[in-house]
Order: sequence, then structure tokens, then C-alpha cells
Amino acid sequence: MRSNLTTLCYIETEDSYLMLHRVKKENDINKDKWIGVGGHFEAGESPEECLLREVYEETGLTLTSWRLRGIITFATDTYETEYMFLYTAEGYEGALAECNEGTLEWVKKREVCELPIWEGDKIFFRLLEEEAGFFSLKMTYQKDRLVEAVLNGQDCMP
Repeated sequence: MRSNLTTLCYIETEDSYLMLHRVKKENDINKDKWIGVGGHFEAGESPEECLLREVYEETGLTLTSWRLRGIITFATDTYETEYMFLYTAEGYEGALAECNEGTLEWVKKREVCELPIWEGDKIFFRLLEEEAGFFSLKMTYQKDRLVEAVLNGQDCMP
């Protein structure tokens, strides 16, 4: 059975995030969207072990410096609720490899919200940009539409 615990990481430079344009997998909830890298926990993994494995599998990079920024609860009317550990990473080693889930590209931080991303992702990108402390964000979707956003227990719908 697939875990409903996941990691998502935005590897960053001073002005850009490494983004994954999800265009290669069939029946992908993220099809054609731009997201970070990450994935589902394997049995017995800690969040950090999942983060390091997934980043390496999808990018070929080995992280050397990262921060856990928040926990995001994704509730939808189509899939089981997912609990995602959101990371940013500034240090890495290795060379960027081909990803079998999509195309990896460095995207200027100021341009990310112009891409086809999940509506709720704009909330956590703002929190990352503001250097907000550790946060808990719940986002509820009906199909592709964000219908509820709750940040640290308070409504924060855009």
C-alpha cells in the first residue's frame, strides 16, 4: 500500500527554485503542473531519509543542507488525504540528471507563481519568501479547485 506521507523539496539558489514540470507520467494528479521534487515515504523511512532518497532519485543531486519548513495537509474529494513535509535546500553536490517524471528546470522565484502550479502552492511560496517560521497548512481541494486554506488554525484563503 502506498504511504500517504510525502516529502516535497524546493532546491534553491539565491534567485531560483529547481522545479519539476510533470509531463512524463500517465494518470498523474500533477500532470502538466510545476512542483518541487519529492515523493512517498517507503516503509520505515524518516522524513529526512525520504527527502534524501527522493531528491537523489529525481535529480541525481545529493543534498548537503536543507530545512524543514512546514507540514502541509492536502485533502481532496478524489484522493486519500496526504501529509507532506515541505523542505527547502540550499546545499547539494553532483550533477543534475534526467528525471523520469518530468522536466527539471531552474525557475526564477519571482516567476514561479506565473506557471501552472496548484493554487494553494502560492500560499506556501509566499511563506517561504517571507521566511515565515515553521507552519502547518491545510488545503482542501474539490477536483483542481482550492476551496479551503487554513494556516496554523486560521483561515487564509487567497
